[in-house]
Amino acid sequence: MFQELTPLILTYNEAPNIGRTLQRLSWAKTIVVIDSYSNDETSEILDSYPQVQVFQRKFDTHAKQWNYGLEKVKSQWVLSLDADYIVTDELIAEIEAIPDDGQINGYFARFKYCVFGKPLKGTILPPRKVVFRKDKAIYVDDGHTQLLQLTGKSAILSGYIHHDDRKPLSRWLWAQERYMVIEVKKLLKTPANELSLGDRIRKQKIFAPFIILFYCLILKGGILDGWAGYYYAFQRMLAEILLSIRLIEYEKLDNNEVR
Repeated sequence: MFQELTPLILTYNEAPNIGRTLQRLSWAKTIVVIDSYSNDETSEILDSYPQVQVFQRKFDTHAKQWNYGLEKVKSQWVLSLDADYIVTDELIAEIEAIPDDGQINGYFARFKYCVFGKPLKGTILPPRKVVFRKDKAIYVDDGHTQLLQLTGKSAILSGYIHHDDRKPLSRWLWAQERYMVIEVKKLLKTPANELSLGDRIRKQKIFAPFIILFYCLILKGGILDGWAGYYYAFQRMLAEILLSIRLIEYEKLDNNEVR
């Protein structure tokens, strides 16, 4: 399988993460990286891995960036990864065993969120299609992130990917500011009957931050993870608070750009 599979990664100032991600991909003949003109040490780290092919493109949307990356992949199969995704040994073994000529066109992987390298017992990250046939897939935008639209059957792998982002809090806040502007547009422009239950709750503004805190700490067992579980729960609560503040701002200012 590995001869017909190329890891595809997006980067922008990922020096705290990208080295750990690439270390887990030593088996890959080629790794395609789409870089949004990083200005930290990301480029130097990428250059230290001979199988990495770097293409630079100014970022506009996640879907367009990913689809540009698909154009650069030459193999039949793709392993799509964020720059802070760590592929576990169990998942690598499963991927290697995938038949090239099977009836499945895509595979979901499950995630464990890590706080400073410590995997949490439970997180809110849903499974994501990460292994798929290139000619059966296209990305579309969905709020601040993207969705992979895949033709044909999919299956789920039992191994995990560790989401281990070690960028500083200032960078996380910078990213959330950008993400929440896009999420507000999605929530206010999408008809209520087309929103998920979670998005309808978020649109109410008041309850979502407290619900996510309870969900992370109690329902997902974060309280059993000690300080790491509290860190994650407070981080997710803060993200929802920022979204609520943005929603109030747009509604009170009657922002024409959104409406």
